[in-house]
Amino acid sequence: MLKLASRMGRAKPSAIMVIAEKAKQLKAAGRDIVNFSIGVPNFLPGEHVYEAVREALKHDTGAYGSNRGREDLLDAFLAHMREIGLDGYKRSNVAVGIGAKQVLYNLCEALLDESDEIVFPTPYWTSYLDIAEILGAKITLLPCPSEQNYKLTPAQLDRALASKPKVFLFNNPSNPTGMVYTREEIAALAEVLVKHPDTWIITDDIYNRMVFDGVGYHNFVQFKPELRERTAIVDSLSKTYGMPGWRVGFVAAPELLANALVTLNSNHITNLPEIITAAGVAALTGSQEITKEKCAEFARRRDQVLDTLLSIPGVQCPRPQGAFYAFPDISVAFGKSHNGVIIDNDVDFCAALLESKGVACVPGSAFGEPRALRISYTCPRAQLEAGLQRFKQFFDELVEVEVERVSAAGR
Repeated sequence: MLKLASRMGRAKPSAIMVIAEKAKQLKAAGRDIVNFSIGVPNFLPGEHVYEAVREALKHDTGAYGSNRGREDLLDAFLAHMREIGLDGYKRSNVAVGIGAKQVLYNLCEALLDESDEIVFPTPYWTSYLDIAEILGAKITLLPCPSEQNYKLTPAQLDRALASKPKVFLFNNPSNPTGMVYTREEIAALAEVLVKHPDTWIITDDIYNRMVFDGVGYHNFVQFKPELRERTAIVDSLSKTYGMPGWRVGFVAAPELLANALVTLNSNHITNLPEIITAAGVAALTGSQEITKEKCAEFARRRDQVLDTLLSIPGVQCPRPQGAFYAFPDISVAFGKSHNGVIIDNDVDFCAALLESKGVACVPGSAFGEPRALRISYTCPRAQLEAGLQRFKQFFDELVEVEVERVSAAGR
């Protein structure tokens, strides 16, 4: 009997895309759907990006490109790194990929043998768990509930690294929570990391230019430069420049690790397409006004979302200060019902919300936190307002199950 590789039994579709596809099907069937599920920035790059592509098309040779990335793209990324406070990297420290997800996959493939341990905080981006499971790694989760603002503490990190895991994976600003670690918080975690030299560090920082409230973006190597020799910093054009479908990801890492990714690229993707490379160079070196404007707009939307969430009795939501997500704890709804449908968990809640109100959210269990759900607030403003109103109405219509049962017995 023909069989697939055993690792395919550990592979599963992205939970986020499953919800997004369901919302798409309902919309195609004529339902009025507000989609809070998928994390796309919902804006397009500036005209200078398209102009660079048109110009590149005039001179396209159709030839293979560099496995590491074309030099002008590497230089543009290195300039971006310097702008956000990460200096001292060279071309030999950089590799590109088909989006940050492929870069992360390559990093894990380069670092993790089967049964090696990887640790990361919960809530986590869904692909962290998926990639680690496909590779057969031992996964240790570090729970960071809403009561601690979804943030990892130095004590938690110190305990987790005592077992000498192969990889520590860290995301800041965070998807799904939108939380951003302060300068002091990053410095405190860096103090712990230097005490545990046997662990590689991956920082997923793709939202580093989507930070609000003057908090700023910070990375461990800024406080402890010696961590540079075992830290891989992942970045992407997807969110910052409205280019998720263009698939341009980067990593800055020690030469040993960067060269390993170049080798994997030579076997996986060969190179980024030259046309996409031209777009990437233009995005990084051209006007940054659209990015700045969208960051300010997302901060205003964050305020609108938070105002609605915190007006609902029992809902808790730590204040997100980056990316474009809110991650409310909606467990107050558990044990209640809506239109006769009992809500026992986050999946029940999201299913009932989508069916009754046409609002699509991703259950928090997809991110390792089953008391919550993720709201991506990048949809057009009219849809955002309508979706928030429906979300609040859903809560207003919840009924205590015990009351329903007593009433039914009385009849």
